[in-house]
Amino acid sequence: MYVHTDYHTHTCHSDGQGTVDENAAAAVRAGLRAVGIADHGPASLFGIGVPSLSHFARIRREVDRARRRWPQVRILFGVEANLISLRGDLDVPEEMQNDFDFVLAGLHPYVRPLSLHDGLALGCVRLMERLSSLPRSKARAKNTDALIRAVYRNHIDVITHPGYRIPVDTRALARACAEVGTALEINSSHDHITLEYVEIAAAQGATFVIGSDAHIPDRVGRFERALALAKAAGLTPREVLNAEDRP
Repeated sequence: MYVHTDYHTHTCHSDGQGTVDENAAAAVRAGLRAVGIADHGPASLFGIGVPSLSHFARIRREVDRARRRWPQVRILFGVEANLISLRGDLDVPEEMQNDFDFVLAGLHPYVRPLSLHDGLALGCVRLMERLSSLPRSKARAKNTDALIRAVYRNHIDVITHPGYRIPVDTRALARACAEVGTALEINSSHDHITLEYVEIAAAQGATFVIGSDAHIPDRVGRFERALALAKAAGLTPREVLNAEDRP
């Protein structure tokens, strides 16, 4: 199976190290057909996200310049948005989501929530998770419900690394994603992604996208771990949207 597009790469505009141009060059070296620039939304704390929504205009200009320099690869302008409320709000508002070629969204720690209540309930800050008296199972249910609401309320193409640091119900989330056509990511950079996760999600009819989650240019197009999981789960390009059979 050949993965032709890496949707999940970061640059120095958020917590990555390379530039848009360097990620594009790395995609060419990796033999990719397309590469997505998906920097973190502005709710990510401690310099992880872009400084403001208006900063995406600067990234778009750099994507446009890189497209002229690297015509042999399709460069996509995207975002990795953050879930910021129990109601499913993202830090990239719905009216702005169509400005991007694609929207990734995930539940992350260290995110500025819409309210203190949302932050405590979603477990966006690990310190708050430790202080919370909520049982883990109840927190898991709240996380899952919020993600499902986000899937229904927004134009999300892919949910990134489900369950990373924050527990979610894979089966329930996968059912909702299958219903609306949102893919789940098999992330090559995080070892919490397991064969069991892939098999449970696939059994609900979910589709997948394999992503590198590259934070340095040399990681762009590096899919080895995710490909091994997809193969072990018996997935084919019918289920993996950014893959095709090798000729």
